[in-house]
Amino acid sequence: MYSMKTVEDIRGLFPALQQSVYGKPLVYLDNSATSQKPQCVIDLVDGMHKGANANVHRAMHKLSDDATALYEGAREKVRQFINAPGRENIIFTSGTTASINLVASSFCRKFVGEGDVVLVSGDSHHSNIVPWQLACGAAGASVKAIPVLESGELDMEAYKELLQGSRVKIVAVEHISNVMGIVNPVKEMIALAHAQGIPVLVDGAQGIVHARVDVQDMDCDFYAFSGHKIYAATGSGVLYGRRELLEAMPPYMGGGDMVDTVTFEKTTYAPLPLKYEAGTPNFIAQASLAPALEFAQSLREGEIASVVEEQERSIIEYLKVALQEIEGCRIYGLPQRGDMEPGMPGSKIPVFSFNIEGCFPSDLAQLLDKMGIAVRTGMMCCEPLMARFGVTSMVRASFLPYNTLQEAEYFIASLKRAARMLR
Repeated sequence: MYSMKTVEDIRGLFPALQQSVYGKPLVYLDNSATSQKPQCVIDLVDGMHKGANANVHRAMHKLSDDATALYEGAREKVRQFINAPGRENIIFTSGTTASINLVASSFCRKFVGEGDVVLVSGDSHHSNIVPWQLACGAAGASVKAIPVLESGELDMEAYKELLQGSRVKIVAVEHISNVMGIVNPVKEMIALAHAQGIPVLVDGAQGIVHARVDVQDMDCDFYAFSGHKIYAATGSGVLYGRRELLEAMPPYMGGGDMVDTVTFEKTTYAPLPLKYEAGTPNFIAQASLAPALEFAQSLREGEIASVVEEQERSIIEYLKVALQEIEGCRIYGLPQRGDMEPGMPGSKIPVFSFNIEGCFPSDLAQLLDKMGIAVRTGMMCCEPLMARFGVTSMVRASFLPYNTLQEAEYFIASLKRAARMLR
C-alpha cells in the first residue's frame, strides 16, 4: 500500500510537516501530545464528511450502511493490531482519558468498597490519577502510588510490598511514561498482580505508539489508548477489556445504542461492545483508526522497519549525549541500563524531558518556537511526578518515525542558542 524506503518518504505522506513556522521549516517535536496525520487519514475523514456521513447501527439506508461498515471495520483493525481475542473486547471511546474514566467508574461501582485501595504508578498522567480519586471518593476507598526511582523507573520492590495485604482491588499503570519516556515492565507487573488475584489496567497512550502491543501476551485486563497519538483523528480512542470483567461491570453511560429493551420500569443492555457505547459515537474519527493503524503497521514491516528502528536508535543515543553536554542540563528519565533494545522493558523511547539551569522552560519553548521548533513545556499533566523531582515545569521533545536525526541536531543547536540568550 505504501512505497517507503527512507524517512523522507514517510515525511512526504504528512502534509502538515511541509509547512514553515516564522519562516523556518517546521520541526515538530510535540508528538507525545498528538501526532500529525498522514494523507490516508485525511482522505478518509474528508471522504466520510462528503459521502458516508450518517449515524451508525440505526438506519436502513446506504449512507448508514457505509458508515457502519467503516466504523466496525476500524474495530476489527484495532482487534488485529493489539491481538485482542474478539471484537467484543474493543470499546470505542473519545480517547485514553475517557477509557480510564469508564473503567474507574464502572469497575469501582462493582468491585471497590470502603477501605479498599487502587494502586497507580507514580509516573501516571493526571488521567490515570483523577478518575480513580473520583471513583474511590464515592466508594470510600483510597488511591496509593508506586514510587518512582531517581532514574525515572518504577520501584519494583516497593510495588511488590504494596500488593501484599493492602486490599488492592486494581492496579493502573503507565505502559510508557509521557514524561520519562521509559518502558515500564508491565508484563511482569501484571503477573505479580495476578498472582494476588488483582486485575490490571494499562495506560497505553504512549505504549501503543512506541511498543508492539499484544494484550493476550501481556495478559492485561484493560488497555487504554488514544487514536490521535498514533496518526488517527482527534476524538478517537479505545478501551480493550477482558470480556468477563466488561460483562460484570455496569454501564458507564446510558442512552441510545447501548440498550436491549427499555421500559419506564426497567432497562436491559445491549451485548458487548455496544453496552459501553451510548449515544452517537464519533464515527468518523473512529473509522480513521483503520488507515492510521494500517499506516503504523506498515512502518513496522519490511525494508522501512529497519530504517525507522535505526533512525530512532540514532536519535535516542544522540540526544542522550548532546543534552548532557549542555551546561546545567538535567534529563529526567535515564534508565539504569542504557543497553536495552528499544521497546523492551527498561528501555527509553525518543522522549526527552529536561531542564537547563538558569533558563525557565516556557522561555526556552518560546525561543525554540521562533526557530521553527515545536516542543512541550509545563507539568505535562503529571504534577505528582514533577513534585517527585522537585520541579514545577520541564521541556519535552518527543519524536516519531517522521522525525530525522538532522532535526534532532538542529534542535540541539537551537536549544544551545536559546540557552545562551537567556543566561
